[in-house]
Amino acid sequence: MAQRPQQHADTARRFAFELPALTASVARARRLAEERLILWGCGPDIRDTVALVVSELVTNAVVHTASARVICEIRENEETLRIAVRDEGGPAGPRIRDCGQDERGRGLLIVDALCTAWGADRTGHGTAQVVWAELAHGTGEPC
Repeated sequence: MAQRPQQHADTARRFAFELPALTASVARARRLAEERLILWGCGPDIRDTVALVVSELVTNAVVHTASARVICEIRENEETLRIAVRDEGGPAGPRIRDCGQDERGRGLLIVDALCTAWGADRTGHGTAQVVWAELAHGTGEPC
């Protein structure tokens, strides 16, 4: 597993890591995100929100794609925290669906409720895609 923290001169901070696309990687992704936000000085509210969004996006990549690995990136600038998860894609992009009473399948509903924006972009490499979500700094304690 490679961890590549980077800091840009334009006050943006970036942290990226790669994990195997396994169910066990979801908890590891959540921990890595929380640890980085602690280092960045983010408060518990924003850390909890980011951890939940990371968990949902990585879970979707593991469950709904044929990926062997996922890459998660957290980028902070003056206005937003952006969480992006790159996977090797699948036949269809992510979508919010009506789950009824089912406990599963609510991940993007949660992301949509917590984030100011989210979406998915194909990377141009086969079916690979990046699913991203943004949180305004005002959502929790600022970093």
